[in-house]
Amino acid sequence: MSDTILIEEAGLAFLDSVMDVMADSFDPAFGEAWTAPQCAGLLPMPGVWLSLAREGDRVVGFALSRAVLREAELLLLAVARSHQRRGVGAMLLDRFTMISQRKGVEDLHLEVRDGNPALRLYEGAGFREVGRRRNYYSGNDGRLYDALTLSRSAKS
Repeated sequence: MSDTILIEEAGLAFLDSVMDVMADSFDPAFGEAWTAPQCAGLLPMPGVWLSLAREGDRVVGFALSRAVLREAELLLLAVARSHQRRGVGAMLLDRFTMISQRKGVEDLHLEVRDGNPALRLYEGAGFREVGRRRNYYSGNDGRLYDALTLSRSAKS
Protein backbone atom coordinates (compact mmCIF):
# COMPACT_ATOMS: atom_id res chain seq x y z
CA MET A 1 0.00 0.00 0.00
CA SER A 2 2.76 2.46 0.89
CA ASP A 3 3.94 2.70 -2.71
CA THR A 4 0.60 4.16 -3.85
CA ILE A 5 -0.10 6.45 -0.90
CA LEU A 6 1.70 9.77 -0.63
CA ILE A 7 1.85 11.57 2.73
CA GLU A 8 2.38 15.33 2.50
CA GLU A 9 1.62 18.49 4.41
CA ALA A 10 -1.19 20.75 3.27
CA GLY A 11 -3.26 23.69 4.37
CA LEU A 12 -6.70 25.24 4.29
CA ALA A 13 -7.09 24.61 0.56
CA PHE A 14 -7.75 20.95 1.43
CA LEU A 15 -10.33 21.58 4.16
CA ASP A 16 -13.22 20.23 2.07
CA SER A 17 -11.32 16.98 1.46
CA VAL A 18 -10.50 16.71 5.16
CA MET A 19 -14.16 17.17 6.05
CA ASP A 20 -15.17 14.50 3.50
CA VAL A 21 -12.77 11.98 5.04
CA MET A 22 -13.92 12.88 8.55
CA ALA A 23 -17.59 12.46 7.60
CA ASP A 24 -16.81 9.08 6.05
CA SER A 25 -14.65 7.71 8.86
CA PHE A 26 -15.97 9.11 12.15
CA ASP A 27 -18.99 7.27 13.49
CA PRO A 28 -21.70 9.93 13.99
CA ALA A 29 -23.02 7.96 16.96
CA PHE A 30 -20.23 9.42 19.12
CA GLY A 31 -20.08 13.08 18.05
CA GLU A 32 -16.28 13.09 17.79
CA ALA A 33 -15.95 14.76 14.39
CA TRP A 34 -14.89 18.37 14.31
CA THR A 35 -16.65 21.05 12.29
CA ALA A 36 -15.08 22.87 9.36
CA PRO A 37 -14.89 26.14 11.35
CA GLN A 38 -13.08 24.33 14.19
CA CYS A 39 -10.47 22.95 11.78
CA ALA A 40 -10.17 26.20 9.84
CA GLY A 41 -9.66 28.17 13.04
CA LEU A 42 -6.87 25.89 14.23
CA LEU A 43 -4.90 25.43 11.00
CA PRO A 44 -3.34 28.92 10.86
CA MET A 45 -2.15 28.78 14.47
CA PRO A 46 1.57 28.47 15.23
CA GLY A 47 2.80 24.91 15.64
CA VAL A 48 -0.18 23.34 13.84
CA TRP A 49 0.20 21.14 10.78
CA LEU A 50 -2.02 19.02 8.58
CA SER A 51 -0.71 15.85 6.95
CA LEU A 52 -2.68 14.31 4.11
CA ALA A 53 -2.65 10.76 2.80
CA ARG A 54 -3.31 10.90 -0.92
CA GLU A 55 -3.87 8.24 -3.50
CA GLY A 56 -3.48 10.09 -6.76
CA ASP A 57 -5.68 13.18 -6.51
CA ARG A 58 -7.90 11.68 -3.82
CA VAL A 59 -7.38 12.45 -0.13
CA VAL A 60 -7.87 9.16 1.74
CA GLY A 61 -6.70 10.21 5.19
CA PHE A 62 -5.36 13.03 7.30
CA ALA A 63 -3.75 13.87 10.62
CA LEU A 64 -4.12 17.25 12.33
CA SER A 65 -1.40 17.93 14.88
CA ARG A 66 0.19 20.65 16.96
CA ALA A 67 3.44 21.15 18.82
CA VAL A 68 3.96 23.45 21.77
CA LEU A 69 7.41 23.62 23.33
CA ARG A 70 8.57 20.02 23.85
CA GLU A 71 5.18 18.34 23.44
CA ALA A 72 3.09 17.44 20.41
CA GLU A 73 -0.54 16.38 20.26
CA LEU A 74 -2.28 14.38 17.59
CA LEU A 75 -5.61 16.19 17.48
CA LEU A 76 -7.36 14.19 14.76
CA LEU A 77 -6.51 11.20 12.63
CA ALA A 78 -8.96 9.81 10.09
CA VAL A 79 -8.79 7.36 7.20
CA ALA A 80 -11.55 6.86 4.63
CA ARG A 81 -13.39 3.59 5.25
CA SER A 82 -12.27 2.29 1.86
CA HIS A 83 -8.63 2.58 3.00
CA GLN A 84 -8.85 1.47 6.63
CA ARG A 85 -6.77 -1.50 7.78
CA ARG A 86 -4.38 -0.97 4.88
CA GLY A 87 -1.58 0.86 6.71
CA VAL A 88 -2.66 4.43 5.97
CA GLY A 89 -3.30 5.28 9.63
CA ALA A 90 0.12 3.92 10.59
CA MET A 91 1.74 6.02 7.85
CA LEU A 92 0.02 9.15 9.17
CA LEU A 93 1.02 8.30 12.74
CA ASP A 94 4.63 7.79 11.61
CA ARG A 95 4.54 11.18 9.88
CA PHE A 96 3.23 12.81 13.07
CA THR A 97 6.14 11.29 14.98
CA MET A 98 8.72 12.29 12.36
CA ILE A 99 7.59 15.92 12.17
CA SER A 100 7.36 16.11 15.96
CA GLN A 101 10.95 14.86 16.26
CA ARG A 102 12.11 17.48 13.72
CA LYS A 103 10.47 20.14 15.88
CA GLY A 104 12.45 18.95 18.92
CA VAL A 105 9.44 17.43 20.65
CA GLU A 106 10.12 15.04 23.53
CA ASP A 107 6.63 13.71 24.30
CA LEU A 108 3.67 12.79 22.10
CA HIS A 109 0.06 12.86 23.27
CA LEU A 110 -3.39 12.03 21.93
CA GLU A 111 -6.88 11.39 23.17
CA VAL A 112 -9.19 8.62 22.01
CA ARG A 113 -12.59 7.30 23.01
CA ASP A 114 -12.42 4.08 24.98
CA GLY A 115 -13.52 1.35 22.58
CA ASN A 116 -12.43 3.20 19.43
CA PRO A 117 -10.85 0.65 17.05
CA ALA A 118 -7.94 3.09 16.49
CA LEU A 119 -6.79 2.28 20.01
CA ARG A 120 -5.04 -0.83 18.61
CA LEU A 121 -3.07 1.36 16.19
CA TYR A 122 -1.94 3.73 18.94
CA GLU A 123 -1.00 0.98 21.38
CA GLY A 124 0.90 -0.81 18.61
CA ALA A 125 2.89 2.40 18.08
CA GLY A 126 3.89 2.48 21.74
CA PHE A 127 1.29 4.84 23.18
CA ARG A 128 0.17 4.02 26.71
CA GLU A 129 -2.73 5.27 28.79
CA VAL A 130 -1.70 8.05 31.18
CA GLY A 131 -5.11 9.47 31.99
CA ARG A 132 -8.82 8.89 31.71
CA ARG A 133 -11.76 11.30 31.63
CA ARG A 134 -14.75 9.35 32.82
CA ASN A 135 -17.96 9.64 30.77
CA TYR A 136 -16.47 12.29 28.45
CA TYR A 137 -18.13 11.15 25.22
CA SER A 138 -21.87 10.67 24.90
CA GLY A 139 -23.22 8.29 22.29
CA ASN A 140 -26.49 8.88 20.47
CA ASP A 141 -27.90 5.95 22.44
CA GLY A 142 -27.26 7.79 25.72
CA ARG A 143 -24.30 5.63 26.71
CA LEU A 144 -21.26 7.41 28.09
CA TYR A 145 -17.69 6.59 27.09
CA ASP A 146 -14.39 7.47 28.71
CA ALA A 147 -11.78 9.56 26.94
CA LEU A 148 -8.33 7.99 27.19
CA THR A 149 -5.24 10.17 27.22
CA LEU A 150 -2.31 8.33 25.67
CA SER A 151 1.36 9.34 25.61
CA ARG A 152 4.77 8.11 24.57
CA SER A 153 8.24 9.45 24.03
CA ALA A 154 8.88 11.00 20.63
CA LYS A 155 12.12 9.05 20.42
CA SER A 156 10.69 5.55 20.77
